[in-house]
Amino acid sequence: MYSRIRLVTNKTFSTTTLLRLVSSRASTDTSSISQRNHLKEIMRKNGPRLSVPSLLQQRVDSGHPVTLPELRSITNRLIKSNRHDLALQMMEWMETQKDVHFSTYDTCLRLELIIKSHGLKQAEEYFENLSLKASKASYLPLLRAYVRDKLVLEAESLMEKMNGLGFLVTPHPFNEMMKLYEATHQYEKVVLVVSLMKRNKIPRNVLSYNLWMNACCEVSGVESVYKEMVDDKSVEVGWSSLCALANVYVKAGFVEKASLVLESAEKKLNRSNRLGYFFLITLHASLGNKEGVVKLWERSKSVSGRATCANYICVLSSLVKLGDLAEAERVFSEWERTCFNYDVRVSNVLLGAYMRGGDIRRAEALHHRVLERGGAPNYKTWEILMEGFVKCQSMEKAIDAMHRAFELMKDCHWRPSQKIVMAIAEYFEKEEKMDEANRYVRDLHRLGLASLPLYRLLLRMHEHVQRPASDIYEMMKLDKIIMDRES
Repeated sequence: MYSRIRLVTNKTFSTTTLLRLVSSRASTDTSSISQRNHLKEIMRKNGPRLSVPSLLQQRVDSGHPVTLPELRSITNRLIKSNRHDLALQMMEWMETQKDVHFSTYDTCLRLELIIKSHGLKQAEEYFENLSLKASKASYLPLLRAYVRDKLVLEAESLMEKMNGLGFLVTPHPFNEMMKLYEATHQYEKVVLVVSLMKRNKIPRNVLSYNLWMNACCEVSGVESVYKEMVDDKSVEVGWSSLCALANVYVKAGFVEKASLVLESAEKKLNRSNRLGYFFLITLHASLGNKEGVVKLWERSKSVSGRATCANYICVLSSLVKLGDLAEAERVFSEWERTCFNYDVRVSNVLLGAYMRGGDIRRAEALHHRVLERGGAPNYKTWEILMEGFVKCQSMEKAIDAMHRAFELMKDCHWRPSQKIVMAIAEYFEKEEKMDEANRYVRDLHRLGLASLPLYRLLLRMHEHVQRPASDIYEMMKLDKIIMDRES
């Protein structure tokens, strides 16, 4: 009956044509959804059900190629969410595609991802097979990895090779080597790096001068470097360089000189970035200048954006160092009123101050408040508590804190001090708590924390009650702890 359908545009379509159009549109919509689904699958929270290369190839095979900007966008999103293995799969697939121009930037990024996902050995193998052009663009991530791991010989070898090829044309690799030599306390080599820069006519940047100043052993040497920096018209002396100079004066005990330099640094602070304020706050705390700490803290609030937890930790640590707990409590209350997530790293600063001062009551009250506010104690929280409880001989509370810290050890590299470990063991011996002592030592054995003095103490307890000790000797054998005459 309805052989024709009139539309508002005055165009007419037969029923067959309309159905064909609807079908075509539905097909297009479906393929569009399919395109989106492939990319959505890659970004799944629990990871894609298929490998990234398989998903990308499925999309290409269905007639919908992916563009290079699209691939880079997905890769960057994966990197931002710390899913480096998936980002690396993206890069590996991209490199195999004939239609994708794999740039030196992409090569550099892939090398960084290999380092993060598979370590240095695979990264070195990948780097060795690169062309000279690609090597020139991507040696810096490899050098940074060597610096991070303090691999001096490997870093020096790479620098020598890159220098021989004429690739060292910016200050960045030289700055990395200066960082490495400072981290490994080879300060005399920092001067050699600067000499090489001068010989190769490599310009120094602000970081170069700051690292050079930090490596100087004598004040006269630092002042000489600073003068050279002032005379270098290619760099601008900012707050960071003045802080480096002030830090040397602080260490040398030149309080007046340090204070004058900090006054100059304060004038150069960036009103759009609060980082410099906290470098200065730390230095003022080292000088014992509470007024400077409070003044800079208040001034930092004029910078747009929220102060971070790291900012609060810095100012709280400075105030605690200066012994002004009242001001520290005021700043802490301010943080509590404004924080979205209760970060225990902030409360730990005040908790540690209370415990070191022997104020157990206030420490426990703060700890309970943290728990009520939803704070999750970390290993440092329990370490502070157990050390404070041992100090005031609240041993049962110290034991509870130790066991709670044990529960976190699988997720971190923290280890309790042997002094605290033995204090708890000695308490068990004094109170003749044999069963508790056995459980405690077994826990320590399981966590790889047992020691000869600990086993010796447990053997004494067993001998005192004439209990067999074969299981203790077995644990000692597994821990490769050799018995001495006293054992």
